[in-house]
Amino acid sequence: MYQKTAAEHFAEAMTRLSKHPHPFAHAGDRPHAEQPEAPRGSAFAITFSREAGAGGITVAREVGRRLSWPVYDQELLESLAKELNVDISFLEDYDQGLRGSFLVDTIKAFSAAASVSEVTYFRHLVHILQVLGARGECLIVGRGSTFVLPPETTLRVRIVASRDDRIAFVARERKLSPVEAAHFVDTRDRVRQEFIKDYFHKDRADPLNYDLILNRSRFSVDETADLVIAALQRMQARKTAAKVES
Repeated sequence: MYQKTAAEHFAEAMTRLSKHPHPFAHAGDRPHAEQPEAPRGSAFAITFSREAGAGGITVAREVGRRLSWPVYDQELLESLAKELNVDISFLEDYDQGLRGSFLVDTIKAFSAAASVSEVTYFRHLVHILQVLGARGECLIVGRGSTFVLPPETTLRVRIVASRDDRIAFVARERKLSPVEAAHFVDTRDRVRQEFIKDYFHKDRADPLNYDLILNRSRFSVDETADLVIAALQRMQARKTAAKVES
């Protein structure tokens, strides 16, 4: 069975994006705490929130590989949302198949718009998250996706690990000293928390914001992916059963 690439999924999403009215067309100088309801699709999406160094993106990519779903990570979503200074080279590194593709061309055109501001960035970020979520069958990592997509069709996952394990992972992966790695972990977590608090007025560490919280200090990447997929299948089965009963 033919599986669409991330670029093809995004091409469809951007087509839908052009047809949807902008969700913050009349917003003020700062976004409001209450966000508009996301478009509702029939297919599920998975959002990942993660502590720095917990390996959340690695888990997301493994789940995406098994499901043949595209994975949109934090950097990609930022590149999609920003209207200026888009790092096209990152997109090429993200997926070698994107060179010269519709996705790169679309991002270049999207980034050519005038006026870039903090609010403009947030508006487009939320809009793109809504459209990708409504399309479904994708994994979205970070950037507040947990607080944008409707919980009825979203599996909201949080990946955590002990601070010592996270520092060790970052030190190894980024070739940093333990002190430098600790600074990286603490700074990254603080910045992410401030983003969620400022724009969504939520606490990203609140367990009630998630359907599934997994401790990577206790589970391998494969085991964590197993648990995510099992939870997704349970949610899908429950929704199917509800449709049959109705």
